[in-house]
Amino acid sequence: LVKNISGNNGKVGVFGVSYNGFYASQAAISGHPAIIAVSPQAPVTDWFMGDDFHRNGALALMDAFGFFTRGFGSPRPNLTGEWADAAYTPPSIDAYDFFLRTGALANFTKLTGDTIVFWKQMMLHPDYDAWWRARDMRTSLFNIKPAMLLVGGLFDAEDLFGPLHTFKAISKQSPYTNNLLALGPWYHGQWTRDEGRSIGHIQFGGNTSEWYIKNIELPFFNFYLKGKGSVDNISKANIFFSGENIWKKFTAWPPSAVVAKPLFLQPGGKLSWHKSSVTQSSSTYTSDPSKPVPYIEGIHLRRIREYMTGDQRFASGRTDVLVFETEALSHDLTLAGPITADLSASISTSDADFVVKLIDVFPDDFKYGENDDYVMGGYQMLVRGDVLRGRFRNSFENPEPLIPGKITKVKFSMNDIAHTFKKGHRVMLHIQSSRFPLIDRNPQQFINIYQAKDAQFIKSAIRIFHDRNNSSSIILPVME
Repeated sequence: LVKNISGNNGKVGVFGVSYNGFYASQAAISGHPAIIAVSPQAPVTDWFMGDDFHRNGALALMDAFGFFTRGFGSPRPNLTGEWADAAYTPPSIDAYDFFLRTGALANFTKLTGDTIVFWKQMMLHPDYDAWWRARDMRTSLFNIKPAMLLVGGLFDAEDLFGPLHTFKAISKQSPYTNNLLALGPWYHGQWTRDEGRSIGHIQFGGNTSEWYIKNIELPFFNFYLKGKGSVDNISKANIFFSGENIWKKFTAWPPSAVVAKPLFLQPGGKLSWHKSSVTQSSSTYTSDPSKPVPYIEGIHLRRIREYMTGDQRFASGRTDVLVFETEALSHDLTLAGPITADLSASISTSDADFVVKLIDVFPDDFKYGENDDYVMGGYQMLVRGDVLRGRFRNSFENPEPLIPGKITKVKFSMNDIAHTFKKGHRVMLHIQSSRFPLIDRNPQQFINIYQAKDAQFIKSAIRIFHDRNNSSSIILPVME
């Protein structure tokens, strides 16, 4: 291209969103001397640990099945400009009902037919084996020569994992690379599609996409490709904080001023910065695979991106969701970085999923304006939610069953957040064992889930402990 396109200066920049973000990462490691500046945006990075198809090893069923059967997984033996026909179209507009009636994963495999190769390959690799490791982009991020700008949305339902962990891998494995990060309050690729003023019912106070383009992306490429302007105003980490609705700049991510503080579960559904003093205390619920907790309220055909900031009031009243919350905050609480769920749990079966959701509860009198078309008073905004399949609590490569009735430590990391819980708001935590059909159902037995039969899905009694000897908490990255 450099040799055959007239008028170029010999400097090449590469950027792309989603799968094209993966290609941008590939360009960065190619070593071609003409490639000077690269911006992987929401890049696919590791499809087992995060991104589109898994969350900590749990299959993102709704995305994976829909993505491949709607045409992405169809073979293309010849060059074409047309999107492939859908391999399968659900007969119902109610995704919850369709996925539940379809049942075990083996039934979905039958629906994909014989042409969706990647789906069939996934079904042969339920654990984090060599096949998955070979597809982890991070294994190649060494000695990166171009300047890098990683971009992502903090409310990206598909590839939030990618920009965060690509940035962290380059920072560790290629420390001399000029490696920058920009995270906005966006859904997948929103900064390229609209003004980024809101997601669902949550508003962000202005045109966040325009601010990013003018202050980060355009100066980055102008400087490195054309020698115009400066990148002095682009910090190592350029992060938008929801709640405050403001951009902040840092010399590192997570920021050096962050302190990891556990917020402990307490008897009576409370949360406190201090561990419970009682000697025995726990909360229980029954996880029933025939009645899994929905990932969002309402009737939807496809997975909706707005669930990432969705109102959780629909789940707070369910008997299979544990709810813990603080009193109204006396001052702002700003969180910046990854979250860790640290649970002490026992179950009545040999496996179960553990879903933890961090929620911002708005004051009862909260309004954005007089013309609100949704009751925002008492809104329970999802800030971050993630899942760990119990069998992977010690290793993703070598899963282990849980011993029924034995208290077990379940600890896992959740994707970074940048959010301020404002004074008068409350911090809430949900703990549950399904998030359907976003995540596939766990049979709650230590069997191969990808080959499980419908009759093998059973109920499990889940107990979460919150006492002096067996505490449970969520470890938060508090800005001080």
